[in-house]
Amino acid sequence: MPQSARKTAATGSAGSSSDARQEKDRLQFVICGSEGSGKSTLLGRLLDEARASLEDGPRADREPGIAIDVAWRQLETDGRTFIAADAPGHQHCAGTVAMGAASADLAVILVDAREGILTQARRHGYIVALMGVRQAVLAVNKMDLAGYAQPVFEVIAEEYETFARELGFENVHAIPLSALTGENVCAGGGAMPWYAGPTLMEALEGADSRPDPARGPFRLPVQRVDRDDPDSRGFGGTIASGCIENGMAVSVLPSGARTTVARMRGPSGEVRSAVAGQAVSLVLADEIDIGCGDVIADPNQPPASADQFAAHLLWLDGSAMLPGRTYAIRIGAATAKAQVTDLVHRVDADTPRHLAAKTLELDEVGYCKLALDRRVAFDPYSENRRTGAFVLIDKFTSATAGVGVIQFPLRRATNVVWQPTKIDRAARAHAKAQMPRLLWFTGLSGAGKSTVADRLEQKLHAAGVHTYLLDGDNVRHGLNRDLGFTEQDRVENVRRVAEVAKLMVDAGLVVIVSMISPFRSERRMARDLVREGEFVEVFVDTPLAVCESRDPKGLYKRARAGELINFTGIDSPYEPPEGAEIVLKGAEEHPDTLADRVVDYLNVGRNSAPDAS
Repeated sequence: MPQSARKTAATGSAGSSSDARQEKDRLQFVICGSEGSGKSTLLGRLLDEARASLEDGPRADREPGIAIDVAWRQLETDGRTFIAADAPGHQHCAGTVAMGAASADLAVILVDAREGILTQARRHGYIVALMGVRQAVLAVNKMDLAGYAQPVFEVIAEEYETFARELGFENVHAIPLSALTGENVCAGGGAMPWYAGPTLMEALEGADSRPDPARGPFRLPVQRVDRDDPDSRGFGGTIASGCIENGMAVSVLPSGARTTVARMRGPSGEVRSAVAGQAVSLVLADEIDIGCGDVIADPNQPPASADQFAAHLLWLDGSAMLPGRTYAIRIGAATAKAQVTDLVHRVDADTPRHLAAKTLELDEVGYCKLALDRRVAFDPYSENRRTGAFVLIDKFTSATAGVGVIQFPLRRATNVVWQPTKIDRAARAHAKAQMPRLLWFTGLSGAGKSTVADRLEQKLHAAGVHTYLLDGDNVRHGLNRDLGFTEQDRVENVRRVAEVAKLMVDAGLVVIVSMISPFRSERRMARDLVREGEFVEVFVDTPLAVCESRDPKGLYKRARAGELINFTGIDSPYEPPEGAEIVLKGAEEHPDTLADRVVDYLNVGRNSAPDAS
């Protein structure tokens, strides 16, 4: 860039009108660096020397539904407007880096010249590449403290160039600079005559913006259903990509219904057309069942519609990701329940190699397969950032557990369909003259679950009730013989039993499950598999000291001696129910008396079946 252009970049244009700002090309970038790398100083220098505003950037650029805060800053030169996402530099900042990169055109990776490429810089580079950023600036800061030495810079630049090539970056500028002195930030000062490349500001001004989302296929995730007009319904949201006009044909996913746009309303009234980024409400020509989370799309280029997909997942929770555990998922405006069914591999962000793993810890990335409880519409993230990203949410804490990017739908999601049958659960229950139930006994080992469950089944059988007892130890002899007692194995153990119990309830049986089932989330998953009112949680509340004194299998003794690991109540947690339908004091009453309490709850007489009313 000529010196005149460099001067323009440095002086900026603080007096431009708002209209002029809107006409300028805009570049969004994320700036990230480890603690002590000088990120705050660099950002402050950019804002000061470019005479830019310190106002927050537009909130519309933040990803919806994600409980991660990103600081946005806006700066401006004569030729361009910039939106900077400031990602914190502390150790566990992967989520903020990902959110800043999700809408960025470019990443500024900051490193300390004295320290070189550390793990944090590699991790930041991997995350921004995962989120679709293909341009980067490696800002080698604190060159003044490294004596402005050319060899120091060249070693760092060469190392990172090799790493960036593996990540798929298409364009990387390595720039030696000093945020403290301003050298090569907005202008060169002559301290490094051996460097002939652009300053940081020149690199930002010369970077490519993302393709205009208005050129992509039309996508409108439905965020609300408007009923302001008694004669019609509007389906509102922010256009994720493409453009729309009155009279255009559209399809609705995941149902696949087709219609045309009758008219549109914007924030200020009726409009004839709209483009990506605008909020609209569409009134359609035909009455179609559409709900929040559906996607109105281009019928010639529709999104995928499936309940299973492959994705890269960045884990953000202090509690490990466990395959088989149920989380809430948000894709665009759609919400569902989701499980990671397979962790194919974990990615080592330093190399980045693929490593075998059974779970993901905080800030780790894995390549996974996920299954949802219903079909949703989505695009591969590489084709549409807005409709190809998702968030996993812990159902109990409502915290953001992870964020991910979808690779593709799984073929089995479309190859396998539900086969309808003529005999349903109601017919099976009627034949047995009983109301199907799932009685889920939970408690510590030695609490008395199996004993009470066995006595209960005897009493129900004597009353003519069709039952089946699934005991936690018994199923480990066959169905779950391949599972151990790690946290992830316990989750899978409960999931399998819950799915079997669901089928048995569908067969019209009263199913009794007796398992420690230590985690609330898995017991909630089991409850959600059957209809409301069919699940009865029975907490056998026996103190640990009593259970340990009983020790019918000698397991507590072995756990105390260190011969057993991951033993519930000793070195693995038990989460007691918070709202069990039945609480039995296992240390205070005889098992027959406890079983009678469950019989009374079910309203079963000596010669009668459970009340089906």
